[in-house]
Amino acid sequence: MILNLIRRFVIMAIALPLAAAGARKLSDAMESRRGPSRATRLLRQGADTLQGFRPQKKRRFSFGR
Repeated sequence: MILNLIRRFVIMAIALPLAAAGARKLSDAMESRRGPSRATRLLRQGADTLQGFRPQKKRRFSFGR
């Protein structure tokens, strides 16, 4: 049971951000070679979706926006 909890934590804390960064970098590399396409747009949207799983930091005051 504890092993499953650790596995989930590792996936959420390490694997998902790495996958999002990899998809974004691959999208940038493909766009620089061939220009914008449907595949690059889908890769970027996938990276945005993966990054959406992380909870946003709560700001006490909204001075930064």
